[in-house]
Amino acid sequence: MRMDLIQPFINAADAVFAESLQGPTKIGDLLMEEGAYHRKGVAALIVIKGDIEGRVILDLAPEVALKVAAILTGAEVTDSEQVVRETVCELANMVIGNSVTLLNDQGYRFKVFPPEIHMNDQGLAGSRDTEAMILAIETTCGNIYLNIAMHHLARRRRERDALPVSS
Repeated sequence: MRMDLIQPFINAADAVFAESLQGPTKIGDLLMEEGAYHRKGVAALIVIKGDIEGRVILDLAPEVALKVAAILTGAEVTDSEQVVRETVCELANMVIGNSVTLLNDQGYRFKVFPPEIHMNDQGLAGSRDTEAMILAIETTCGNIYLNIAMHHLARRRRERDALPVSS
């Protein structure tokens, strides 16, 4: 996986979490995911299509999502599933918004679809041309997971065009 596609998401997530959760963050290990992704709790899925294509999943364990929702809403959130889901989607919007700026500055053109709650316990595995990377970011609320699977669309076109034509 090319780090030029991943680094903007890591940088944006680190900055957004540190500022919005009002505490230090630490980037954990990067893991390449070969199989299907297993959701940890409340997850938001963002799809990207254009020069670069793929998806980003922002995933929080239920107890972490409650703590994050309490900080971002400024009120205690005991068990409001709707508020927690909306908060996770808003956090995903902030990360993607910052990432998009960084990727646009690199010359990429693409469309970002609004985040939606990812309900499947597993799914969205990488493919032959798209590796999936998982990153845990340690925050004062607990770990927040970022699952990124991206690829260059232009590369796929060049590979397809390079295949010999059968008679």
